[in-house]
Amino acid sequence: MTERAPVLSVRGLSVRFLMPGGRRVAAVTDAHFDVAAGECLALIGESGCGKSVLASALLGLLPGNAQTAGRALLGELDLLAADERTLARTVRGRLIGLVPQSPAAHLTPVRTVRAQLEETVAELTAPRGGRKALRAAAEAAAERAAFPVDHLDHHPHELSGGLAQRAATALALVGDAPLLLADEPTTGLDRDLVDHTVDELRRHVDNTEGAGARPDTGRALLLITHDLAAAERIADRVALMYAGRIVELADATAFFGAPGPRHPYGRGLLDALPDRAFAPIPGLPPELGALPDGCAFAARCDRTTDACAAMPPLGGQVACHHPHAVLTKAADRA
Repeated sequence: MTERAPVLSVRGLSVRFLMPGGRRVAAVTDAHFDVAAGECLALIGESGCGKSVLASALLGLLPGNAQTAGRALLGELDLLAADERTLARTVRGRLIGLVPQSPAAHLTPVRTVRAQLEETVAELTAPRGGRKALRAAAEAAAERAAFPVDHLDHHPHELSGGLAQRAATALALVGDAPLLLADEPTTGLDRDLVDHTVDELRRHVDNTEGAGARPDTGRALLLITHDLAAAERIADRVALMYAGRIVELADATAFFGAPGPRHPYGRGLLDALPDRAFAPIPGLPPELGALPDGCAFAARCDRTTDACAAMPPLGGQVACHHPHAVLTKAADRA
C-alpha cells in the first residue's frame, strides 16, 4: 500500500518570546514531526512544556512578542509564513479545526450556542434547504459532540465548563477540516465524556466521507494533552515533549505497552499514573527562560551521567544519551 503524504509536516519549528529587558524565553525548540492522513498524533507532556504554544504557532495566534522559525507545511501552504488574511479566510476552520484549551474565551459571550453553531455551519458548509436545514445541521453538530440540544439556546456564561468544552468541540467539527487540532479537549469532562469526546475526534479522522476527506490528503488529528489515558485510547503515535523540545517519537502501542517509552521522562510519566507505580517524578521542570545547555531532564533523571551536559539530538526517534533499550525477542526470552 502506497504511503500518503503527510497532512501536516513540521520541520525545525521554534518559538521564542522576547521579554522586557531583552530576555528570550525558548517556548518551543526545533520541533520535527509529521501527521499523516488517517492518523492521530498525541503531543503529550506536563503543563507548561510548550504544547499549546506550538498549537498557537500553527494557527498564527501567537502574541506580538513571539518570534518563530522553521516550517509547518499543511499541503503546500507554510503556516508560519502565511499572512493573517490567508490564515483567517483559508486556514482557521476550513483547513484546521480547533478545539481550544479555554473554550469560554473562544465562545462569543453575547450569542447563544445555537446561533454560533448555525453561523459556523452557514459559513463553512452552506447547506441547502434554508432555515430548517441550517437548524438541523447545527443540532447534528451538537449531538456529535454530546452537547445536549435542550441547551443550545443558552449563552456561554450559562454553561458548565464541561458543556462549554463540548460546545467548542461541536464548532471545531463543523468544517470537516483536513487537520483537527485538539488542545486539551478533555478539560472539565468526567471520564465517560472524555471517552465520548476523544472517540468522536477519532471518528472524524477515520471517516472517509465529507469535505475534509479528500483522497489525496484525508484527515488527521493532532491531539495536545496531558491526559495520558485519552492519548492511549485513540493515538496512533506519540510525540513526547519536555521543556519545549520533542524528546521522543514513538508508536502509541509500544509507548503505552511494551517495550514502553525509551526516554526516561516518558517512563517517569507513566510510572506516576495511579494505575501503575503511582511514583511522581522528583523535582520540577526547568523554567523555559533558564534552560540548561544540556539535557533539560538531567536534574530529575536517574540515568544522568557527564554526557548529559551536552544536548542530545533526536536520533533514532529519542533525544537521550542513555535511552532505555528496545527489547529484542532474545532479550524477552532471557
